Amino acid sequence: MSLPPAPSRRPLAAMIALALLAGPGLAQEPADEPYQDRIIAPDKLAPLPPEEDDVYDADGLPRRWSLELVGSRIERGDRRYDERGLRFSGQWDTERWGSLSADAGLFRRDEDGVDGDWTGHATLWQRGLAFDGGWRVDNGLGVLNTPMLPVHREQFRFFLPSVPFAGASTAWQDTDSGWHLQAALGRGGLFAGTRLPTFERGDGDVALAGTQWRWSSRWTGAAAVLSTDGRIVPDALGSGTLVEGRSDAALLSTRWQGDRHQATLNLQSSRGDLDDADGLWLDAESRRGAYTFNYGLFRLDPGLAWGALPINNDTQGGYLRTRYEHGRWSWSLGLDRIASVSQTTFDGHYGSGYLRYQLRNRIGIGASASVRNDAQGTDFSTRWFVDRRSDWGLTRLQLDQLHARDRDDWQLSLDQDLPMRQGSRLALSAQAGQQRQDGVGSTRSFALAALGGVDLGDRVTLDGNLRWTHGSGPQAFRGTDLNLNLAWRVATHWWLQASAYRNRGEQRSPFLLDPLAPPEQFLALPRENTWFLSLRYERQAGRPAAVLGGPAGAATGSIRGTIFLDENADGVRAASEEAVANVTVILDGRYSVRTDGNGNFEFPRVAVGAHTIEVVPDNLPLPWFIDEGGERRAVEVRVRESARVEIGARRQR
Repeated sequence: MSLPPAPSRRPLAAMIALALLAGPGLAQEPADEPYQDRIIAPDKLAPLPPEEDDVYDADGLPRRWSLELVGSRIERGDRRYDERGLRFSGQWDTERWGSLSADAGLFRRDEDGVDGDWTGHATLWQRGLAFDGGWRVDNGLGVLNTPMLPVHREQFRFFLPSVPFAGASTAWQDTDSGWHLQAALGRGGLFAGTRLPTFERGDGDVALAGTQWRWSSRWTGAAAVLSTDGRIVPDALGSGTLVEGRSDAALLSTRWQGDRHQATLNLQSSRGDLDDADGLWLDAESRRGAYTFNYGLFRLDPGLAWGALPINNDTQGGYLRTRYEHGRWSWSLGLDRIASVSQTTFDGHYGSGYLRYQLRNRIGIGASASVRNDAQGTDFSTRWFVDRRSDWGLTRLQLDQLHARDRDDWQLSLDQDLPMRQGSRLALSAQAGQQRQDGVGSTRSFALAALGGVDLGDRVTLDGNLRWTHGSGPQAFRGTDLNLNLAWRVATHWWLQASAYRNRGEQRSPFLLDPLAPPEQFLALPRENTWFLSLRYERQAGRPAAVLGGPAGAATGSIRGTIFLDENADGVRAASEEAVANVTVILDGRYSVRTDGNGNFEFPRVAVGAHTIEVVPDNLPLPWFIDEGGERRAVEVRVRESARVEIGARRQR
């Protein structure tokens, strides 16, 4: 079978056009120019001139709000959807009641010319409310996710999902004594909407209560109970849908924390429609210099539940992980012994390894491997990669291979993150691969992708990504995905945003190389065209010196970032990797925002200096998670600059 033909002129022309939009930004630095320190102290900078058509209102404490009118049309196959809505968001600092924030919206969806009903959602937050004795309280009302205690959230081997609901929640914390108190009550449901997030309530209730306390300087205990009506299961297109099913679950944990060692014992029990089940798992960690060891034991009965989303169950065994990071070397090894409690699921061994070596300052090489062995045979996958940083930016060449009992797959990819002048960005990807399955035949594929943007002056920004795929064989996918976004600052407080998405594909496979996961099925996708338009008014006021996370008179910058699904686990967003919407990001434990439809978030007017960004993985699709290094990240903000943070979600391999 021959390789797929060369790319057609149309997608290549579109990629060249996208590259040219950002192309003028390729950074070029004189090779022989000596370095000069041009840093200006923040207190020596002249104040920014006021806007010509606006006078900043400096009275009162900092506050900001925005009102957005949104409309979109989605054509998916033979069906057509028209969505429209209105969204409000705001945040206010108070002297006595902490920080207040609100997020509300009205939403309507008409399908195939049939008028729909208006629905709405609202979320109110009060964060950092201080009381005598060192207590601080966060209160939420509206569309929320069930809170989770720190001991339950900081798990190494198993992850428990939060539950979306409409109701109220409260979380009390005393950092001196180590006490945490949490409670939530409301009606369960799930997030919906294409461009404007909305919430669809179900018929059942959600209730949670939890507490965490410090027994002594080294011992911490935690207990939580969760009751849910309804379960969220994937539908035919991979989205969530609500079905009947009740579960009542309890989780009791205790953690011992030493200087170089820690261990957490978790006991879980659930009763409900799926089954009555119990679970136990022990997570432990030891650190010795540059070495980190994680190890544990587990037994999870069939049908074990926690909330509305499925969790690990019907498994027992143990695991060992070893990581080493020092100088040029970083490597990890892992081994799992997994047995099915009911003898109907996987029963065998699973091993994984990762190695990366920094050859020079600009070149690194690495590899990873996964092996699964059971009674039916041995499956394995490998990954080989080279990273090189040059005047052309960061380049990664990567080869993935998978050998299973009925499959032999490979994929070669090249990712290029180009260095651009300020106001421009561009990343390119190319992939070629083959999937061969017994009884089906071989399918070859070739894909090109580009992700970039350019600032067209001070008021207009154009961003976009393009992916073209061509395949040949019995399970071939051929199509083009194009996504363009234009943001125009019409006036001082007015923004106009337009987006267009065009998918000409027929079917898609994520090409997962994971022997632990079942073989991915090709998913039929109809042709789709989407147009999106929004008009937003936003305003800020308050004393200029009173900024996010800083004292009076502090110099300011901003923090912007993206949450994305890091498929190749390299920490850099490739053009082919998807962003995640509707994920909560918290600045310094006080100020919160949610990622938009493109996975972006922003904190404007942040005090210069060190800050902490925390990602609450409440709405990440399972089995994706934010690891310990990414969930809470230090960010340095410089005066009048925007600190960029890219946070990639990972999954176990």
